[in-house]
Amino acid sequence: MFTGIIEGTGKVKTIHPKEDGLQLEIAVDFNLEQTNVGESIAVNGCCLTITSRLGDTFWADVSLETVARTTLGDLKENSAVNLERPLKLGERIGGHLVQGHVDGTALVEEVVDLGETKRITFKCPSDLTRYLVEKGSIAIDGVSLTINHVAGDHFSVMIIPHTQAKTTFQGLNRGIRVNLEVDIIGKYVDKLSHLDSEEYQKGTQITREFLKKHGF
Repeated sequence: MFTGIIEGTGKVKTIHPKEDGLQLEIAVDFNLEQTNVGESIAVNGCCLTITSRLGDTFWADVSLETVARTTLGDLKENSAVNLERPLKLGERIGGHLVQGHVDGTALVEEVVDLGETKRITFKCPSDLTRYLVEKGSIAIDGVSLTINHVAGDHFSVMIIPHTQAKTTFQGLNRGIRVNLEVDIIGKYVDKLSHLDSEEYQKGTQITREFLKKHGF
């Protein structure tokens, strides 16, 4: 589990195609001393497992499923990526609960400079628009952000100078694809509210026979 508060950025050193996906080698700009092989790390919002580490460089495998559903397959050598290690129990949650399980990708439609702040508008896949809520949370390339405006399949966020400096967002331009993870709470609420009523009743109904059988 992550929070969407990026620890730092990394740079892709090598990409090795494999039969079952890719292997990424990434150099980071923060200390990985307390990070062990087998632990998770979010790369542009995608939860990956560290398979090897040497100093401030780590390796991670990317499955074919992840390549198909995210932008990790678009990475090239020297591409910058956002990085976050998992949340520890008892720590503050500065952003929102993020699983690192990408729901889809979006396209940057517009970048507007508003002084030191930027307003970025994205085009969202139609199957995810129901999760877009003004003033709600969304993770974009692993960054926890607040949705400022929603209009159909478009939504916008405001990027403050700190976020621009600490993430890859300073390089976002029109036409770039990004990873999206919608709010986990919204997904569960949506699932529960669309349960088939007949099936639900059949699975949970307490009948007279049930009560009699159990001594009531």
